[in-house]
Amino acid sequence: MHADIARTSGELVMVQRIYTKTGDEGKTGLFGGGRVSKANRRVAAYGEVDELNAVLGWLVSQSEHDMLREKLALMQSDLFSLGAHLATPGGARTHVHLPALPTARVAEMESWIDDAEATLPALTSFIVPGGTPSAAALHLARTVCRRAERAVVDLDAHESVDPAILVYLNRLSDLLFVFARVENARAGIAEPKWQP
Repeated sequence: MHADIARTSGELVMVQRIYTKTGDEGKTGLFGGGRVSKANRRVAAYGEVDELNAVLGWLVSQSEHDMLREKLALMQSDLFSLGAHLATPGGARTHVHLPALPTARVAEMESWIDDAEATLPALTSFIVPGGTPSAAALHLARTVCRRAERAVVDLDAHESVDPAILVYLNRLSDLLFVFARVENARAGIAEPKWQP
């Protein structure tokens, strides 16, 4: 974001613009300073998490179930925290205020998974993504989550990443899969099963 000073009715006001032009040459700034290529592994990792957050936001706007919307909204907030950590190189963490990682949410997600699975039939084959529009969207979110996880694993192979981020993304993809199954069960729609 870029700020300019403008005069309105004799008063000076701060005008902020969304465009800064600082990224026009393919570089972006990280938390704590420093500029890197937009193709940098760190940028790719937090970019994938940002895309996941956008997909969850779309799901929140589409779902008719309050419980699902509430839980997805919690995870959207969590993903901002993950993104902030991913956008901050190790050397900058000592002088940048970062939100706490949502480590307690992993146990909550496991509890939600356990509760949901207790109401579902046992898996006997692979499930083809689909069913209700909401279930299909949850499967899409799951695949975006797995892509984000792979980007973080790739970053971790080259720079240190807090292991809590990987645990969170791994559990979130499991939760999205189970939520997709729940959505189909609620609608009374048989899960599409893979038949090789």
